Amino acid sequence: MEQRILGRTGRPVSIIGLGTWQLGADWGDVSENDALAVLDAAVSSGITFFDTADVYGDGRSEQLIGRYRASHPDAPLTVATKMGRRVDQLPENYVLQNFRAWTDRSRRNLDVETLDLVQLHCPPTPVFHSDEVFDALDTLVDEGAIANYGVSVEECDQALAAIARPGTATVQIILNPFRLKPLDRVLPAAAEAGVGIIVRVPLASGLLTARYDEDTSFSADDHRTFNRSGEAFDVGETFSGVDFTDGVRAARELAQLAPVGATPAQAALAWATQQAGVTSVIPGARSPEQARANAAAGELAPLPTEYLDAVRRIYDESFRAAVHHRW
Repeated sequence: MEQRILGRTGRPVSIIGLGTWQLGADWGDVSENDALAVLDAAVSSGITFFDTADVYGDGRSEQLIGRYRASHPDAPLTVATKMGRRVDQLPENYVLQNFRAWTDRSRRNLDVETLDLVQLHCPPTPVFHSDEVFDALDTLVDEGAIANYGVSVEECDQALAAIARPGTATVQIILNPFRLKPLDRVLPAAAEAGVGIIVRVPLASGLLTARYDEDTSFSADDHRTFNRSGEAFDVGETFSGVDFTDGVRAARELAQLAPVGATPAQAALAWATQQAGVTSVIPGARSPEQARANAAAGELAPLPTEYLDAVRRIYDESFRAAVHHRW
């Protein structure tokens, strides 16, 4: 699989990575054996980048990756984790003392001395404008607790503020055919600054697989049930913030234009990898088969013009008015 340099980390990573939220919590139950099988299938398929967070299953996702990495020491993996959601989302909580405690916990969970990449986990907007916050992150690098730092953001303006910081190695942001705003300014700014772009929610929480219909339901412990209106966290994290029924209909239309031999999900993932400035796209997977299918999207040829034009048209007609101004 193609490798790209992950921004200012200088590390090569696969253009398709693996998001591991679902191995921790909030996507229904995934057993330990199944989770480890997903990790193994991803690596066997050429994936060299895992993304996790300290709150995914209260550390379960990190611990599973730590176990896998310990048993596969030769696997060429870069692991990114995130911090900052273990406390109330208040700017005063983003201080060096907390950063040290959170990264120490992640180091234990992942069983490493130095974390490859730590990202602030969608903090409130004032955090992106605080010199003290970024000084604290620089201190963690100087102390050897982390090798690099980045941010995960909800809004494009937050991404632009982080890109302007000289120590920011990466920005993680939602980008998919239902969320196009990052194409306008964020991706060009990141490319100019040498900041890596990690694309999350590339399938709009599964909508872009085109496997759902208007009557599809999800388990009670799945965020696609309990966060549809933003009850638990930012609503943009669930179905990219679009109306479920509108998303089902749009995904069905776009799926008809997927290249021959590619699934709708693979076409959507390939679309993200083929945007200028994107480093790695991190779909989740709950089975080895899903992990392998996602990885195969990294091998697709450039998408046809009809697909690209349809993405823009569907966004403009169905989603721009609802989402463009929000994130």
